[in-house]
Amino acid sequence: MTFRPLRSLAAPLLVLPVFMAIVAAGQSSTPAHAGVPAGGAMVQAANVWLTTLAPEQKARVLKPYEDPGRVGWHFIPKFERKGLPLREMVPSQQQGALDLLRAAVSQAGYDKSRSIMQLDEMLRLQEGSNAKNIRDSERYFFTIFGTPAEKGTWGLSVEGHHLSLNFVVRDGQVVDSTPQFFGANPAEVRARFAGLPEPGFRVLGMEEQLGFDLVRSLDATQKAKGIIAPECPKDIRAAGETQSPKEAAKGIPAAELKPEQQALLRRIIETYCAAMADEVAKERLMLIEKADGGWSAIHFAWAGATEPGIGHYYLVEGPSFVIEFCNVQPDAEGNPANHIHCVWRDRTGDFDVPANP
Repeated sequence: MTFRPLRSLAAPLLVLPVFMAIVAAGQSSTPAHAGVPAGGAMVQAANVWLTTLAPEQKARVLKPYEDPGRVGWHFIPKFERKGLPLREMVPSQQQGALDLLRAAVSQAGYDKSRSIMQLDEMLRLQEGSNAKNIRDSERYFFTIFGTPAEKGTWGLSVEGHHLSLNFVVRDGQVVDSTPQFFGANPAEVRARFAGLPEPGFRVLGMEEQLGFDLVRSLDATQKAKGIIAPECPKDIRAAGETQSPKEAAKGIPAAELKPEQQALLRRIIETYCAAMADEVAKERLMLIEKADGGWSAIHFAWAGATEPGIGHYYLVEGPSFVIEFCNVQPDAEGNPANHIHCVWRDRTGDFDVPANP
């Protein structure tokens, strides 16, 4: 099977008609809080958005920081979720929520998030009356834990099908940004629907392609260590659990990769980091460098096929983080291995909660 070339992830996104009234500011090339650190921009955006909400809406959005729901997350199409969905906001409120999302992530992260929402509309059209789950491009929920302010600690959750973004802000600084989950069904668009991404579009194409590039570059000796199983698992580990699994790193260490392979490994890591605000991405990379062994201590592990259309999976792990990528499920039309789940987790503790040793 020939792997289709990547579409540019920087290309302008198509927009659902339902979002036409609110998309202009949300996809502006110059965010309203440009130049302001993400934590400060989030405080500003959160408080502006909150002023637009009715009391009953605020009651659903605002929860105590200690609320147990803060450390609950999942990307499956759940019928009940915490927070207030875009579906139950008027356009000005939707814009405020999207401005808050835009303040929390990079432009790349915002574009991925919005594209994932669009793909849920594609699922709705493809599944029709056969749908077993709610497919709704506006069933993406926003929840604030605590009080957004320049001093103190508060959290933000933006979550829906195939999207879970979680942040903790302390004294105006983002101190945690995990779990960071993105999913895509279809991973590669093959059907055509007016107003939706065109055939060939792959919202997580770089995450997938770089993994293929690295595993295919391994020689026989490297593959003996780097490929840990002939078949891939059914999904990522610890989905919906507060902390990532405490397991020894698997696969081949970066120290045993050639320079060009190490460069590919770094590009995988940087691609996941690039979904976050610049200072968050830089902090993640700095933690890698400061960890015992630095970049050489990172491991890469692959399971499953090394070509598309058959289940495949990879792990990238270091002392401070773990990346998991899994593409094993079919899409809505039955095309095999065209449904991605991928996540970045903090091995020292997601949700700013220290992990158990």
